[in-house]
Amino acid sequence: MAIDRDLIAKEAAIGMYDQQPADNHQRGFSLITAFPLLVIPFIVYNILALFSLGGSDEAAYNAVTQVLFNLPMPSTGTHWSVNVGDVILFGALICLFFELLKSTKSDKVAIVNHSLSMVLFIVCLVEFLLFRPFATSAFFLLTFMTLMDVLAGFIVTAVSARKDIDFGH
Repeated sequence: MAIDRDLIAKEAAIGMYDQQPADNHQRGFSLITAFPLLVIPFIVYNILALFSLGGSDEAAYNAVTQVLFNLPMPSTGTHWSVNVGDVILFGALICLFFELLKSTKSDKVAIVNHSLSMVLFIVCLVEFLLFRPFATSAFFLLTFMTLMDVLAGFIVTAVSARKDIDFGH
């Protein structure tokens, strides 16, 4: 019995021998992956700003700049003061890292994630521009991180789509 090598090569080229997953149903829409992670530091800052509204006009600023702890540094007499805003920004940077990892996917859930990230950016921008408790450097940097998330998501999706679509080259 002769083996038709051309037929096997053609079948392999069209993917006939590719391994199919045992689970043939499509992945469902996952709310956890559609959820923009940067909403977590956003909610933390909003809670902090709204609960510190009582008192003076600078109550939110004072709450964000409140020193949590001091760490001694190797140079003599120097301490690193870590405040509430620093901790929120540190958490936001961690969330941004995972958001950038999520932005490399180009499925339906990623499009929903990009859309929700855009809504989050718009809400952050409106709060920063219109409400006094949010006019701080910490919230500006948080708003900028949401903008970077939106831009990264759309740019990665556009580059991925460009690779998938042949423009006649």
